[in-house]
Amino acid sequence: MVFQALFSSAMIIYFLIPGEVCVEIIGGQDVRPHSKPYMASIQLRKQHVCGGVLIKRGWILTAAHCNLKFKNQNVEVVLGIDSLSKVKSAQILKVKQKFPNLCYDNVSTENDIMLLQLQSEAKLNEFVNVLPLPKRNLDVKDGTVCTVAGWGRTKEKSNKPSDNLKEVNVTIINRTTCNSQKYYNYNPVVTVNMLCAGDKNGGKDACGGDSGGPLICKNELQGILHYREECGLPNKPGIYTRITKGYIDWIEKITA
Repeated sequence: MVFQALFSSAMIIYFLIPGEVCVEIIGGQDVRPHSKPYMASIQLRKQHVCGGVLIKRGWILTAAHCNLKFKNQNVEVVLGIDSLSKVKSAQILKVKQKFPNLCYDNVSTENDIMLLQLQSEAKLNEFVNVLPLPKRNLDVKDGTVCTVAGWGRTKEKSNKPSDNLKEVNVTIINRTTCNSQKYYNYNPVVTVNMLCAGDKNGGKDACGGDSGGPLICKNELQGILHYREECGLPNKPGIYTRITKGYIDWIEKITA
């Protein structure tokens, strides 16, 4: 009985420790080499800060909350890599200007989307290519299987990212469920400008360091990852900024 009590207590403590739960792309795998040529590593002083997507030769789409990490500092974008340490095929481009959405609210996380204008255009090749914006303004249906990718950090309390680009499949969860008491209970409110995606059993998710990375559904860019505090939990799926027509119009206006 004493052993069982000690064992139970140890297990409770283990699950309460915020150690290896939120480490990287949860439950995922390394991407096939150069299969995601649109992926961007946004870096401050040569260190990965956020993910992003090359949507035009001179433009990166990412999350607005990433700007809080480097607002008044010079940042670079690294393209053409799967590994942060093996940069033979890399293109390293400086950011000329940052355009966080003017309506971004870091409390509600509404409008968490930002454009980065590069000082020079990327050279498109087998390692670097653009991911176009969605052609139709359709919502993503509940149950749709999507993919999220990134260089999420390898330790909970470390700023060190995963060296290898990873990906995992997640499933779209309808907003009513996501806003329910069992899930987020309207904190934050998941609006029509957002998408909820995860795994009903947990264990498959994006995490810290993956912010700004793309949510790909049926080969189309449909979302940009918000910041995550808890990762891989059954009733705490990822929340993504949905690429709506309003955001597409905003993107086209700025990049024009």
